[in-house]
Amino acid sequence: MVEQGLIRAAQSGDRDALITLLREIEQHVYRTAYYILNNEQDAMDAAQEALIRVYTKINSYEEKAQFKTWVQRIVTNICIDKFRRTKPTVSIDEHDLVFRDNLDVEREVMSGYLAQDIQEAINQLPDHHRTVIVLRYLQDLSYNEIADCLNLPLNTVKSYLFRARQQLQNMLQEHQKGGVSG
Repeated sequence: MVEQGLIRAAQSGDRDALITLLREIEQHVYRTAYYILNNEQDAMDAAQEALIRVYTKINSYEEKAQFKTWVQRIVTNICIDKFRRTKPTVSIDEHDLVFRDNLDVEREVMSGYLAQDIQEAINQLPDHHRTVIVLRYLQDLSYNEIADCLNLPLNTVKSYLFRARQQLQNMLQEHQKGGVSG
């Protein structure tokens, strides 16, 4: 969590505070961009663009929303712009979705398959559903924070998440039954 004093110092022109602030958020920014865009180079470009935007727009941040929500809105909007230019997929590292333990090698292998199945299913979601899934489950934003980030009504966010979870559940059930996979 970014300290409000650091944000205020950065807004007051303290260059060291601004650099510290950017360093604190850079991993979160990159992670969001990577999960949405599924391409390391595109994610690096989007993260850099987002950090530059935070750098240049820090004075426009108001404490109405949480700082992380404001930053997530910036990086998500940049990724949405890239969506319009390319058709991305989400890459999910099995460490993010599956609790792994070293007790059982078979469980390790099955966990890898499950993570791959989940990744493939998320890749098949429409862009707006994929984005809310990434923000909710990979960035751990609340429904309200997602609504703020995407500039959507709260009920729309809830609806997107509900539909996305239904689609994921159906795709994963079909895949487990040996049905059609991506």
